[in-house]
Amino acid sequence: MNKAFVREPESDGRAYCPRCGALGLPVGVGPLDRYIRPESRIKMQDAAWFCNFPRCEVAYFNEFQEIVSVEELTQPVYPKNFDAPLCACFGFQYDDVEADVRDGVPTRIRELLAKSKTPEAHCQSLAADGRCCMATVQELYMKLRGPG
Repeated sequence: MNKAFVREPESDGRAYCPRCGALGLPVGVGPLDRYIRPESRIKMQDAAWFCNFPRCEVAYFNEFQEIVSVEELTQPVYPKNFDAPLCACFGFQYDDVEADVRDGVPTRIRELLAKSKTPEAHCQSLAADGRCCMATVQELYMKLRGPG
């Protein structure tokens, strides 16, 4: 069959990190403007994807396989750096999750959940991945708590 008549597959909106192959998380202008150094910001247009794989050196990438590395960021971001806040809106840390596990009661996590439902939560523009941190926080809590 002549290739001129073969239909190209249509994009479903997903993109994979050009370095590690992880599924990227789509982000808009807010996180890109906040986290990418000005001299590197030009590489990404108004939308890109965040690579959420902790050990990958890529922070953001676009459909043209251009990347912004972790070294090109204005500040550390979770999960690339476990010392960075899990929650960009309220400064919730990995240590807070560990403390709730130690205490046996997710008090801090419940407080964060309540805050995440207020108008002060600006996850789309403040979080490096443009998402609410609650799923990550809850997953981390369950992982650290262990089977039981």
